[in-house]
Amino acid sequence: MALLSTVDFPHIIKKTDGISHGRIDLHSHTHCSDGELSPQALIDRAWNYQIDVLAITDHDTTQALDIADAYIKEKNVPIKLIPGIEISTAWHGFEIHIVGLNVDKNHADLMQLISEQQNAREIRAELMGEKLAKCGFDDVYDKALSLAGKGSITRAHFARVLHQQGHVSTMQKAFDKFIGKGQRAFVKPNWCSIEHAISVIHQAGGTAVMAHPIRYDLSAKWLRRLIVQFKEDQGDGLEVVLPQMNQQQRQTMLNYCLEYNLLASLGSDFHRPSKWSDLGRHLTLPDGAIPIWKQWA
Repeated sequence: MALLSTVDFPHIIKKTDGISHGRIDLHSHTHCSDGELSPQALIDRAWNYQIDVLAITDHDTTQALDIADAYIKEKNVPIKLIPGIEISTAWHGFEIHIVGLNVDKNHADLMQLISEQQNAREIRAELMGEKLAKCGFDDVYDKALSLAGKGSITRAHFARVLHQQGHVSTMQKAFDKFIGKGQRAFVKPNWCSIEHAISVIHQAGGTAVMAHPIRYDLSAKWLRRLIVQFKEDQGDGLEVVLPQMNQQQRQTMLNYCLEYNLLASLGSDFHRPSKWSDLGRHLTLPDGAIPIWKQWA
């Protein structure tokens, strides 16, 4: 898949830049990681929601991109697909996600990092399965592996199995009681550093965005420390807008962008249909933000 060129994007920018259409969504997932929809179903949903620009950003994999691209061409869907990935990184005991946008999925360095991350995922999943077995849930690992299929196995697959089997009342309860940080079946991941993730994204021709900064349960002091580190590591932008953010949270993220000269991105972080969040919902950059896609035009 070719990188987005200056030839085919300006008409979309003119139609959406500074206008409240909700037509750009730069963070979504398929069943190739922890989303529930196939790449084809995700494209259909984006089409139905009149999304002009969609980035597929599965966790540590780009498997969905060729499938989605082929489907768009087959069905002549009027969507500009941004090739992306969401890379898990480790920072002072926190798991921080870095989204790579407009990447060359076939770049050797990116493929090498994906291989390393997938290996780390498999080791973590096996250990988590062993811990859950000690909690009395013998077959959760095998079923989580089956759910993941050929895609990236994530804690969400374990949570879904625990919920389906009636061990927890909601998927979130699985994290709260068993697989979340500090719980009985939690396994510390062995992810790459923020610096390495950003470097590989840049080598692959992409733009590095810190995903959902407000979700890391950090104090204001530690969040600023994280953003400073991200900037020092040559990160490009922050995810300023998510569907469930209030205006004050959006303004705070914008202030960080302005203070540290970072670009602004937006995305639904779509995983499955939900009444609280969906593709393109409430995605409007605040006034004064410099859009991440300015780098692509």
